[in-house]
Amino acid sequence: MEFIDLKAQYKKLDSKINNNIKKVLNDSHFIMGEEVKILEKELADYVGVKYCLTCANGTDALTIALMALGIKAGDAVFVPSFTFFSTAEVVSLAGATPIFVDSDQRTFNIDFNKLEKAIIKAKNETNLNLKAIIAVDLFGLPANFKEIKRIAEKYNLLIIEDGAQGFGGSIDGKKACSFGDIATTSFFPAKPLGCYGDGGAIFTNNKDYYDLMESIRVHGKGTFKYDNVRIGLNSRLDTLQAAILLPKLEAFKEYELDERNKFAKMYTDKLKDYVKTPFVDEGFVSSWAQYTLIFDNKDERDYVQNRLKDKGIPSMIYYCKPMHKQSVYADYNFNLDDLCVSEILSDTVLSLPMHPYMSGDQINDICNAVLESIEDYKNGK
Repeated sequence: MEFIDLKAQYKKLDSKINNNIKKVLNDSHFIMGEEVKILEKELADYVGVKYCLTCANGTDALTIALMALGIKAGDAVFVPSFTFFSTAEVVSLAGATPIFVDSDQRTFNIDFNKLEKAIIKAKNETNLNLKAIIAVDLFGLPANFKEIKRIAEKYNLLIIEDGAQGFGGSIDGKKACSFGDIATTSFFPAKPLGCYGDGGAIFTNNKDYYDLMESIRVHGKGTFKYDNVRIGLNSRLDTLQAAILLPKLEAFKEYELDERNKFAKMYTDKLKDYVKTPFVDEGFVSSWAQYTLIFDNKDERDYVQNRLKDKGIPSMIYYCKPMHKQSVYADYNFNLDDLCVSEILSDTVLSLPMHPYMSGDQINDICNAVLESIEDYKNGK
């Protein structure tokens, strides 16, 4: 059993993917070929924004967004502590200060009440220029952008949506990667829409931001690539990866997102009475990058994971250490009392296999193994 079965996906799409790869090889336009522009337009249309810009990976997408927004030393950027490292890493790389915010234990996403509390505290107790919020769509579920936008407007903050895991999710029909001033996503192979290597994309409705980011991704170019008007990056999506993503995007729209939600519902129906299952509020749709359970304590979580491993069922812990506990941020000492949920989640979460090419029998086998393991743990076996 695979945690994410990319082989099954390729078997389903192999002819389209192979034909696209062959076309790129024949055309030999390996950098910024026509497939890149086609993909950018299709991504923008799907998300519902005016502009999409592809790049080398999801971390670069965030970096380019911060550069376009002028984030620099002396600025503060509010980020969730319970997420992947790159969300805070890019802030530090820009010379700015990440301020960590706790998560909502139901949704895993940034807790907007604690976000506002952290903003007020930072405003009163630091000399930092409060500049932006990076809200992450964790495990496929969009963050609560209704409340985040209200808070951002109240305190004059920019919003960056880190949709690395959220592509395909939505709020009241509005797609993930369309919220905030700039949004980003990742095409890392394990993501809801993944390529066969690294890749990323940036979304915005602001033409000035788009023009600036288009320059930044190619060494800060001006009218042509040898006219450099600013410091930039070398961060282009390869044409081969764009060619691979085009049939994958088609499949994602046609059936993969629906399949992910079907399997998530099966998990929830079978497990909800025995363990805490993911919460999706009314009007929200998740793309289920992960299906993540919350156990009562670390011992139970670790016991269940080990039992699943014995049965040949893979599982993962996302994330075993919150951001404010990372070694690189060992000196971080702001707002620590308000980061307890992220610490609890790191000790109690466990993600089960989730991808569009599962079967009902696999879901049943996984659920039965989880329930047996929980029962054995509670019985002291």
